[in-house]
Amino acid sequence: MQQDFKELIQILLEIDNPADMECFLEEILTPSEKKDVILRWKLLKMVHSGMPQRQIASNLRISLCKITRGSKILKNPDSTCKRFLDRGLSEDTK
Repeated sequence: MQQDFKELIQILLEIDNPADMECFLEEILTPSEKKDVILRWKLLKMVHSGMPQRQIASNLRISLCKITRGSKILKNPDSTCKRFLDRGLSEDTK
């Protein structure tokens, strides 16, 4: 499984334009998986913006446990997600 994951990472790295990336992700993710990934990213953006966890839970209709996981990710000093958010690649949280 780890080798397959590394192969997928390599494929993602080779995609060099947004249209191909969108197409690839649409093809390999089910609508439910896509929704889950988008929700995870949305909650990470909200936590990063400083929004209170209870407000995030209410807005996204998710459990505090999911938000706590996202918060732990962003508290990790080596977090890649935090690094991208710090760079301002996603400004549309609010």
